[in-house]
Amino acid sequence: MRLIIYTGKGGVGKTSASAATAYKLSKMGYRTLLMSTDSAHSLGDSIDVDLGPTIEHVAWNFDALEIDIIHEMRTRWSDIQQYISSFMTSQGMGDISAEEMAIFPGMEMVSALFYVNTFNKSGEYDVIVMDTAPTGETLRLLSFPDVSSWYLDRGFGLIKKLLGIARMTVGKVMDMPLPSNDVMNSIEEVKRNMDEVRDILEDPRKTTVRLVLNPERMVIRETMRAYTYLCLYNKNVEALVVNRVIPEDAGGFLEDKLKEQSRYMQKIHEAFDPMRIMTCPMMKTELRGLEKLELMADLIYGDDDPYRVYSDGSPMSFETVDGVDCLYMKMPFVSTSDVELFRIDPTTLMIHVGSQKRNIQLPDTLISAELLGAEFKDDKLVIRFRR
Repeated sequence: MRLIIYTGKGGVGKTSASAATAYKLSKMGYRTLLMSTDSAHSLGDSIDVDLGPTIEHVAWNFDALEIDIIHEMRTRWSDIQQYISSFMTSQGMGDISAEEMAIFPGMEMVSALFYVNTFNKSGEYDVIVMDTAPTGETLRLLSFPDVSSWYLDRGFGLIKKLLGIARMTVGKVMDMPLPSNDVMNSIEEVKRNMDEVRDILEDPRKTTVRLVLNPERMVIRETMRAYTYLCLYNKNVEALVVNRVIPEDAGGFLEDKLKEQSRYMQKIHEAFDPMRIMTCPMMKTELRGLEKLELMADLIYGDDDPYRVYSDGSPMSFETVDGVDCLYMKMPFVSTSDVELFRIDPTTLMIHVGSQKRNIQLPDTLISAELLGAEFKDDKLVIRFRR
């Protein structure tokens, strides 16, 4: 199963680009699911179909889903929601407020990742096209498997033991409810799923990210940052879709705008070449409905197959050179002063770049290795170890 993730700055047209891609894939014979993880959904408006909390059949080979977190909590994590609600109620909170507090920020992301794992196992779809929230939320979505596994690996076993003791002692006399075995099992299921999802997301031949942008200065700068952070999280960014490009023959009062756009298109190529860059001209009509989306897909892809993996290189790799183990991490648009490197413990390396940081679990062979240092070579951060 292929997973194609579209992201970019808010308002650049990533919902239209993802919907157009999904519809073209379905027309080419791929069993396709178009999924939105944005809490402010606009997917239904784009394809001109009313979408509910469950998967809707839109056309032949084409299904769509907008994640509804209230529905997900009641169906997928009812044990966790019931426990948090009862805990809040025991602390004097009203029933309605307690139910709202049981919905944690980011649960839409977890639900989306669960769907990816489920369909990867079932083989129900050939491809999932994911329309995500603006860049910051997408980074949280893609980093969640790493972050959740890191915390649960360290704390879950201890908490489970302490709860067993608490139920036999203070739990018998205190008013505050303790989580049941069902609740703990649900949390354990989250961890297991996140471990499996992480393997899917970091397979560069299975999961790829396509960045959508407009030829504008602020959008280009944010796209460059997004590319850097996605490399930090070891996600394969394979292509750019430059949307709302003014046609060369527009002329007239758009002449100055065309000159400005030409400079920004040159900047995009200088920054991202040799990555695959696709363009879509500015549409004269509202992009709504399957017919318009099919037209947009033809403008972006032409006769090309959107299922194709344009680049399958992983941003992170290990290599041994002259007895020194090297961790190579692709880090475009970053200088030495932008990176902080810490070894938290023998098993964990933390890398801090800009507003993002990632904890990297080292292979067992490097747990006792000495960290020799790090340096930049071309656009790669090289971290060296000696066993």
